[in-house]
Amino acid sequence: MESYCIYGASGHGKVILEILENLGQDIHCFYDDNINKTSLLNYEVTSDVSIFAIESVCWIIGIGNNQTRKKIAENLSLKYGVAIDKRANVSKRTQIGSGTVIMPGVTINSSTIIGKHAIFNTNSSIDHDCIIGDYVHISPNAALCGGIIVGEGAHIGAGAVLIPGIKIGKWATIGAGAVIVRDVPEFSIFVGNPGRLKSKGTKEK
Repeated sequence: MESYCIYGASGHGKVILEILENLGQDIHCFYDDNINKTSLLNYEVTSDVSIFAIESVCWIIGIGNNQTRKKIAENLSLKYGVAIDKRANVSKRTQIGSGTVIMPGVTINSSTIIGKHAIFNTNSSIDHDCIIGDYVHISPNAALCGGIIVGEGAHIGAGAVLIPGIKIGKWATIGAGAVIVRDVPEFSIFVGNPGRLKSKGTKEK
């Protein structure tokens, strides 16, 4: 059994808390930089940065925003764990990076490679041989067919469907319910069925 701290006393943090509770892990506390937050679901919330010096705990970043999660992870050299819900179906041949969260009802099939600090939200489905980059967020009920590559920081919206073998560029956004039938350039936003370009950015994250 590990002892965990969760960075972010938020709704996303609540889900991570319950995943860890169901796994029988010890919850040390939440950390949040809002000094007015002192408890969440009967657990302590601290804003004291000395908590980062405790070497015996694992951390999960409980913040859904991909850019914020990346900034925190890069600024804090902590021991990051993983949180995989008991009700998820994850192939034993899946590689999972540190800090990643896999929520209830998720299916991840054989030979998928997952980066660091990714989020697989409720009931999302990832088929075989996908490559999912660092800081990606796969929203509830999104479905990725086999052999898809998703670049760093991309956000796949709720209920989106991605056909086999396509590539989603880094920091791209796929709108809720979109059906993506071709490659998506980095930093761009695709929406609709079939997916079409809504806007394209060039700024590095």
